[in-house]
Amino acid sequence: MEKMTLRLANPKDASALAELSKRAFHTDIICGGQGEGGPPGYDSPVWQARMMKRSKYYKFLLGERIIGGAIVIQKGIDQYCIGRIFIDPDQHRKGLGVEAMNLLFAQYPQAKKWTLETPPWNERTKAFYLKLGFTIVGETKEDIFFEKING
Repeated sequence: MEKMTLRLANPKDASALAELSKRAFHTDIICGGQGEGGPPGYDSPVWQARMMKRSKYYKFLLGERIIGGAIVIQKGIDQYCIGRIFIDPDQHRKGLGVEAMNLLFAQYPQAKKWTLETPPWNERTKAFYLKLGFTIVGETKEDIFFEKING
């Protein structure tokens, strides 16, 4: 299998990322989602391009083919938030999600703390983040809050 790589996304990637994001988030219906949908802007190329200007928006590639994306937001000198991450559903269950997260972590060796959140109904992402060493630090009706402390 081809090696996954990580690169900063650019506006010409916005349509492809929006389509992958839409397909990925629509699979949430199999793990507790109430129907097709996703977080704000998940299916909008305009939103994707706007996030590329406001944060670090990465694309995951197999060869030259985009298979996913992630948004990283710096929250402090050594604190980062994964605002969003998604992988093409055709690539699920192949270990690429773990590989994608590890590529993100390697991009920020100075990170002492990572945070992210996911809806409480999504058992798939909850298990995934716990497997990666995140711990649950809070919960509301809408979100479970995770953090991962390094060093």
